[in-house]
Amino acid sequence: MISEPVIAIDNVNHSFGKGRLRKQILFEICAEIHAGEVVIMTGPSGSGKTTLLTLMGALRSTQEGSLKVLGQELQRTGTNKLVKVRRNIGYIFQSHNLLHSLTARQNVQMSLDLHPEISGTQAVQQSSEMLEAVGLKDWRDYFPQELSGGQKQRVAIARALVSQPKIVLADEPTAALDKHTGRDVVELMQKLAKQQGCTIIIVTHDNRILDVADRLIHMEDGRLRSVEKAIV
Repeated sequence: MISEPVIAIDNVNHSFGKGRLRKQILFEICAEIHAGEVVIMTGPSGSGKTTLLTLMGALRSTQEGSLKVLGQELQRTGTNKLVKVRRNIGYIFQSHNLLHSLTARQNVQMSLDLHPEISGTQAVQQSSEMLEAVGLKDWRDYFPQELSGGQKQRVAIARALVSQPKIVLADEPTAALDKHTGRDVVELMQKLAKQQGCTIIIVTHDNRILDVADRLIHMEDGRLRSVEKAIV
C-alpha cells in the first residue's frame, strides 16, 4: 500500500505583481514527494526553484492549483493555517539567518518557541543535545560571529531539526561553503533527517551533492522539466 505523499502539487501557477506588472513565475507544476525522501531541485537562476520551495514551506499561500502539505490544502489558505503547517517544517537557508545577539544554543532553541508544550528546561536540554549531534557540543555558548561558516550552517541544521519536523526545506545550504565543508554539512543533514524519518528537499546549484538524493527535480523557465531517480 502506497502512503499518501507528504507534499502533493497539482497544476500550481504562481505570479508576482499586479496588472501590467504581473509576471508569472511558475507554470502548471505537478509533483508528489513522499515521507523519508531526499529530493534535490536543480535549475538555472530565475527558474522558480525558490518560489516553489517557499510555497511548499507554507511561507506564502498558493494562488492557483492545489498544493497539499501534510494533508493541508494551501490554496488560498489563511495565515493561521499556514502557521500550523510551518510548525512541522524545518528551514535551512544559504545565509543561515542566525541572530548574532544569541548563542548557538539560544539560536537552536528558538525553533522550540513555536511548541508551547515543550517546557523551558526541556527546550534547553533538546537544544544542547541537537548541537552535540551536529558536532558542536563545545561551541553551544559561542555567538555566531565566533563560529566558522561551516559551524554556523551546522547550527542552522540543528535549529531546523531540533523540533523533529516532518519536512526539512534547504535553500542553497552549501553555496557559501568550500567543497569539503559543504559535503559534510549535506551528509550530516541527510543522516540526522533520515534518523528522524523526515522528508528533505534541497534547492541547489552544487552538482557535487546530487548523489545524496533519492530523486532529482529539474526546473527551467518556471516549469518542471524532469523528475528522475538520482544516479549513485
